[in-house]
Amino acid sequence: MLHILSDKIWFPPVEDALPDGLLAIGGDLQPERLLYAYKQGIFPWYDDKIPLWWHPNPRFILLPQELKISKSMHQLIKQNKFDFTINKAFEQVIINCKNIYRKNQEGTWINDDVICAYTELHKMRYAHSAEAWYNNELVGGLYGVKMGKVFFGESMFSTKSNASKFAFIKYVQTLIEEGVKLIDCQVYTEHLESLGAKMIMREQFMQLLKHLLPEENN
Repeated sequence: MLHILSDKIWFPPVEDALPDGLLAIGGDLQPERLLYAYKQGIFPWYDDKIPLWWHPNPRFILLPQELKISKSMHQLIKQNKFDFTINKAFEQVIINCKNIYRKNQEGTWINDDVICAYTELHKMRYAHSAEAWYNNELVGGLYGVKMGKVFFGESMFSTKSNASKFAFIKYVQTLIEEGVKLIDCQVYTEHLESLGAKMIMREQFMQLLKHLLPEENN
């Protein structure tokens, strides 16, 4: 059964999600609803004006300590080819994530409403970005939502080879220093699997959230 959301901020039990992970449709992207969703591991992902809310099983995640860095990426990092920053260009990052061409994908789920919603979360210090620069030009980055010891990754982009991998690796290393224990990658990508991400079952994912999010968020 697919649940239809109203103005009231609520979500059905995550176990009600359809086999493809779709849990609910409707509602809006106001900050209170988004934060309430992330506390339960629910995220919006859609290609029209009506929000679709997802909770896939199994779940694609990265345990930061299991980050894999290839020899070639080790060498690239040592070469100081890119400069790395955090939260220096949030809106530029999310706009690039919207506009970047992705093989085998038609369009993007990032519309103007999404940009406004996550920019507001950024102002509230929940949404964060990491950037890779080449000759003072933004060439790669990612953004997502951080709560407690969890970072919920949303999207990443690259206009120069390995720039997004560089930003991701450097940001994961920063998250480790900040005590983050779980990175939610949402759905499978070969790109993130090469960096150490893996599938876990919903029950294990929810147990991790319960343990790693602050008590007031559970």
